[in-house]
Amino acid sequence: MKRVTAFIGSARKKGTYLAVQEFEKSLKKNDDIDFDNVFLNDYHLAFCTGCKLCFDRGEQFCPHHDDRDALLEKMAQSDGVVFASPSYAFNVSGRMKNFIDHIAFIYHRPRFFRKTFTAIGVQFVPFGNQVQKYLEGVGSNLGFDVLRGATVITPEPLPQERLADLRAKMTKLAHRFSEKLDEESMNPPVLEIIKFRMARSGLERSEPRLYDYDYYRAMGWFASDYYYDVHLNPAQKAIGALADVCGRLLFK
Repeated sequence: MKRVTAFIGSARKKGTYLAVQEFEKSLKKNDDIDFDNVFLNDYHLAFCTGCKLCFDRGEQFCPHHDDRDALLEKMAQSDGVVFASPSYAFNVSGRMKNFIDHIAFIYHRPRFFRKTFTAIGVQFVPFGNQVQKYLEGVGSNLGFDVLRGATVITPEPLPQERLADLRAKMTKLAHRFSEKLDEESMNPPVLEIIKFRMARSGLERSEPRLYDYDYYRAMGWFASDYYYDVHLNPAQKAIGALADVCGRLLFK
């Protein structure tokens, strides 16, 4: 049985929760799924103070790490992860953004490889998909295998045609998500290979040595082709080697 966890950035059980519920129902029609809804409103995360302890010394030094670690453990135990948020002032909710701020150190030390991720954006206005795009970028930076998500429109009261559109989008997204969950191999995109090799070049030449350097060394990433063991084709290897050269020139 696959485990999927949805992290919901709304304090209300309205449009965002409705979209996640429809996604869950459709997903369970395709697969035997253990689905968990995580409401960020139920967890205590003080506002990130920007102390940078998670970056400079390690995430264990974050003064707010207790509930953060519980949330990260839920991600680690999942095969698939969904971030769902309403649009507040054309971006994610404050709860979702504060959660992301508390796990931003993973941008430097990605970890959720070979796990499927998607994003659900929920908004009143029928144009733009800023929330969806932002959350997809978050998923990529955390190391997930990102599936393009969906944006749904949920004015209040919700007319029947909008409800039908929401259900159709969630059904389609769930079908694609199910297929992604069943993929045996996840070959990294070329851009992700370049990002890895350039980041590594920068850390190799960093003075003073950053905590990230020790982490890369412990993971064996200074000698690997990518974050995880994967067979790169000749073109990918060549691009990776070129990124190494560019990184050495940039950070010399």
